[in-house]
Amino acid sequence: MNNEKQSSPSLLSRLDNFKIDGYGLVFYALIGIIFVLAVVTKALSTDILGALFTMLVVGNICYYLGGKLPIFRSYLGGGSFFALMVPATLVFFHIIPADVVLNVKTFLTTDNFLNFYIVALITSAILGMNRDMLLKATVRFLPVAIISGVVAFFTVGLVSMLIGKGFSYGALYVAFPAMGGGVGTGAVPLSKIYAAGFHGNAGTYFSHLLPAVILANIFAILGASWVSKIFKNSKYNGHGEMIPGKFEEVKTTKAEFSFTKVGVGMGVAGAIYMVGEILHKLVPSVSDFAFIIILVILVKAFGLIPKYYEESTVMFGQSVTKTTTHALLGGMGIAMVDLSVLTSSITWQFVLLVLVGIIAISLTAFFVGKLFGLYPVEAAITAGFINNSMGGTGNVSVLAACDRMGLMAFAQMGNRLCGALVLVASGLYIAFFG
Repeated sequence: MNNEKQSSPSLLSRLDNFKIDGYGLVFYALIGIIFVLAVVTKALSTDILGALFTMLVVGNICYYLGGKLPIFRSYLGGGSFFALMVPATLVFFHIIPADVVLNVKTFLTTDNFLNFYIVALITSAILGMNRDMLLKATVRFLPVAIISGVVAFFTVGLVSMLIGKGFSYGALYVAFPAMGGGVGTGAVPLSKIYAAGFHGNAGTYFSHLLPAVILANIFAILGASWVSKIFKNSKYNGHGEMIPGKFEEVKTTKAEFSFTKVGVGMGVAGAIYMVGEILHKLVPSVSDFAFIIILVILVKAFGLIPKYYEESTVMFGQSVTKTTTHALLGGMGIAMVDLSVLTSSITWQFVLLVLVGIIAISLTAFFVGKLFGLYPVEAAITAGFINNSMGGTGNVSVLAACDRMGLMAFAQMGNRLCGALVLVASGLYIAFFG
């Protein structure tokens, strides 16, 4: 008879059963200590590896905590909101050094990791869709997005009049910047349009436009998270599908996975991105991402590439998004959410108008989306909340908050195309009413 007693697991092994994006707690604590030591000793490299390491350490733990803490998990957007706002708060109080912030910002913007991520997500999301579903959803989605934006614009303007700020204040400093498509493709060109129309300084106008972009993005994250939870078991919830019906997607099972196909998919996504950039150079007035979305839709609609390349691109996109989303959210919180700009511009009138815009656009998208045959929850998110987000960064954070990253194609479509219409509308508004 064997009298040996099986030894109980050690404390370290029990701690390591807690997983943070695949890392055991003990190992994660170790790399966290290494990160802190690297920052304190100024040894953290100012390159891609240093930026990625920063984003992984900060973003993963913040996303994990946000998904576990009761109030954040249930009411404040969960891990996505926590991963954005905690790093932004650490930067605001100068706990994260300026050189670390600059390195992450350079990696995301100058080195364009954010574009890399979004292109991977868009190409894989569209090529992974069923062709019939894509075409049916697209022709229904765009009218919903445009109608929702128009309703939100007039609602904000009218409420602005009621509280004594005037229609133009709500239109110019809340509605247009919130729905402009973000910072680079929204607030920046809007500031130039305002400067030309009012004969002022673009930098001054930009500082007045940015708070609406930031606050609207925060409200959009919270709103998308709440709507997806409130209607979790409702018939109005498509759980990531835009329209009702059974549609077969491009599958990438474990048996089919290969590193070669991931590399091939990266090549396909890169080629589409470059064609979009070429077209943008030829027609600068149209966003490069607008061209990219149109290209991928055409490729999918007309079956222009074989299934092997579709599967490879889907596999590549999933490899990128499943491994870097939480880190990316942390990086955006470090480099792109400026709490000092937001806090310096807060008034109750301003907050009210941004909130009114969010409610108006999402409610309109919910009900109009239902009329057009879309799932109302998905319509509210992609044609509503997303159109009040910070462009690419906002799209990622809003979709992550409601666990609908597969809708990135529609998010970008609404954000970029409707954002372009906002720029045109702002110029016309200033010309006639400014």
